[in-house]
Amino acid sequence: MENHLTLGHQGENIAQAYVQQHCTLLHVNWKSGRREIDIIATKNDVIYFIEVKTRRSARFGWPETAVNFRKQEHIQDAASDYLWQFHLHPVAIRFDIIAITFSGDAYELMHFRDVF
Repeated sequence: MENHLTLGHQGENIAQAYVQQHCTLLHVNWKSGRREIDIIATKNDVIYFIEVKTRRSARFGWPETAVNFRKQEHIQDAASDYLWQFHLHPVAIRFDIIAITFSGDAYELMHFRDVF
């Protein structure tokens, strides 16, 4: 039986492959102190800060609902640190969620754009 960390890594790998089809990956699992951004990508001078949530099923709710206000604040704070550290001034920034829900070996990927 897999644990939640294994499932999370599996979901992040799926999300990375998906994002690479549309954008250029800048960083994966970038940390600022205790805060982390799962995927940072860019396209057309826009920087995307992407949170990935994976669940084995929707039994306890959809994965995207786990990105609560507090989690959003942590991601926004880390994104500010990232922009400052790398001296970036993008045309725009966007906060997205990629939610992956498994059903057996199959999965559904939902990409929520510009959610907070």
